[in-house]
Amino acid sequence: MIYSMVPASLLIINLILNRESLKDFGFREKGQTEKRLVTVRYNHFVLAASCYFFVDMSWGILYEHREVPGLFPIIYSLTVLYFMFMLVTMLTWTRYIVAYLDKSGRSSNALLYGVWTMVAIGLLCLLFNCFFHFIFYYNDAHEYIGESGRYLAFLLQIAFYTVITAYMLTVAHKSTGRQKVRYEAVAVTSLVLGGFLILQILYAFLPFYAIGLMIGISLAHSFVQSGEKQEKEIHDRIASAMAEDYEAIFYIEIESSEYQLFAKSQKYMSINATAEGKDFFREVLDSIDECVYPEDREYAKSFYEKEKMLKSLEGKRSFSFKYRVMIKGKPRFFLFTVMRESNNQYLIFYEKDIEDELNAEKAQKENQKKTITFSQIAESLASNYDEVYYVDIVDSSYVCYQVNNLYGQLEINKTGEDFYKECILNVPQAIYRLDREAVMDFVNRDNMISALENHRIYSITYRILSSGRPKYTRMTVRKSSDGTHFIIGVENVDDEVRKEKQHLKELKTEKELARRDELTGVKNKTAYRELEETLQGNMDTGMDYLTFALVVCDTNNLKQVNDTHGHAAGDEYIKESVRLLCDIFVHSPVFRVGGDEFVVFLRGNDYTSRHELMEKLRNRVRENVKDGEGVIMAAGMSEYRPETDSFVSEVFERADKEMYENKQSLKS
Repeated sequence: MIYSMVPASLLIINLILNRESLKDFGFREKGQTEKRLVTVRYNHFVLAASCYFFVDMSWGILYEHREVPGLFPIIYSLTVLYFMFMLVTMLTWTRYIVAYLDKSGRSSNALLYGVWTMVAIGLLCLLFNCFFHFIFYYNDAHEYIGESGRYLAFLLQIAFYTVITAYMLTVAHKSTGRQKVRYEAVAVTSLVLGGFLILQILYAFLPFYAIGLMIGISLAHSFVQSGEKQEKEIHDRIASAMAEDYEAIFYIEIESSEYQLFAKSQKYMSINATAEGKDFFREVLDSIDECVYPEDREYAKSFYEKEKMLKSLEGKRSFSFKYRVMIKGKPRFFLFTVMRESNNQYLIFYEKDIEDELNAEKAQKENQKKTITFSQIAESLASNYDEVYYVDIVDSSYVCYQVNNLYGQLEINKTGEDFYKECILNVPQAIYRLDREAVMDFVNRDNMISALENHRIYSITYRILSSGRPKYTRMTVRKSSDGTHFIIGVENVDDEVRKEKQHLKELKTEKELARRDELTGVKNKTAYRELEETLQGNMDTGMDYLTFALVVCDTNNLKQVNDTHGHAAGDEYIKESVRLLCDIFVHSPVFRVGGDEFVVFLRGNDYTSRHELMEKLRNRVRENVKDGEGVIMAAGMSEYRPETDSFVSEVFERADKEMYENKQSLKS
């Protein structure tokens, strides 16, 4: 009876300790968000532990009456369930860890495959034990006897808990702050479960594993589940406090569209806004016809599609729009601002009544500024940055705030006496060498003061060294509302900058391809027109003091080749023509301006050697005529004459005329 009192007490404590979690989240995994899935998996572990406590308690009560023959089948079945639920607690604990880490990599898969394999082997061993007693058996007096297989099963579970402990300590080592403490608590829980299994081996008739389970559950509840619940309550209080500056703040989970509303404004709540809901986008669209000014309804609806809203945020911290909302029968302009939270799992949707501000702006026109403290809004949104420095303009002392990745809150990271001096010391170690000089100029106190005299914001994009690789970062400086401090935000813009560079590269490639002849790869007629416009512009302004020449070419016999051998042979004939021109005019661009017409633009060395090159071309053509194979091409050349030529077309026409004369001579 004394044995059974321990698991009975632990069962009651376990259910009391976790009653809220079991009640609020239940055991159903399907359709749950990632955060809720973690708690559901935790409930599975709590349920498995409760079943284990119940079985252990029942076995303890009945074992004292083992001499009763009718009880023996139940006692034996409870012993099997005892080992089975021991395995199930290990399985549910491992699945909880994987869900809590939110990982699907090799390590997590290895843990899941490993635990399922051990459970499957364990269940098979329990089945075979009915025929071959290598784990346990009962003698004729119905006394429990442990066999060697029992020790092996326990040792395998202990080894698995040891692996989990080592894995969680490794994850904790790479983490910081409260998350590090939680990972360490999970590691200690795994260690406790393994340690009490060792005691269970040594003292088979004492409920040590039940005690270990309860200690583990208490650790997980105190440091993990309750800790996250407490942080959520703190987050809710902060959001509620921020709602003082806004009519409403919606906190929207991107994946599920579930939301929570924080609103202190009585006039906003008068439109029957709900405190929380399942689908923000659908519910807003349903309410627009009732709450929005009729003329603005279609405009308002255009913003509340999830995919469209997320696309509008690509490459930006936030975006805003405004329309009129009906408040107590009167239209009032509201400003709506959407931004991603720092962990990219939530959208924060701000609503602010700006009707009074717009009216004041109209009344005061451009001579007065609105009385709203824009600096407070900017500072409340400072969590967009990875770090924020609050620097005293007079004495250069500073406070550095770092963003908490979970809720986007600012936490004090460090303080210092001289921001600029520390920057000078850190730049050589932290900044990419090509950007160091520019950053040194930027963080110069006098330069910063001078720049902000004429500009509201002063910023620089530069590269820091991260794991030996340059990473784009942006530093932005503005003054606080009272003018006594600089607010300096540092943000990671590596993806944004590299995406823009890739876009420009693709755009350049696209433009280049648009000016290439698809068949031959040389420049096309569009490219020649652009060259002609550039040359004409230079001639008109007297800027083109360099001489140039145009070679106009026409391939003979193309129609005959097409008619006799087909268009594929004709295409090859054109390509061969281009190869001939490119081989001779190595340093000059070749343009295909018609089906069999080409222009070569000569400058530099090719212009100097133009007569030799033209003679070389004609000699090659004469050889082809003599041999009866190869390309037959007529060509004419003309130089630009600054003293008489006013148009590029004049140079072209002379070369074209000479080409036709050459064509006639080739035919004769």
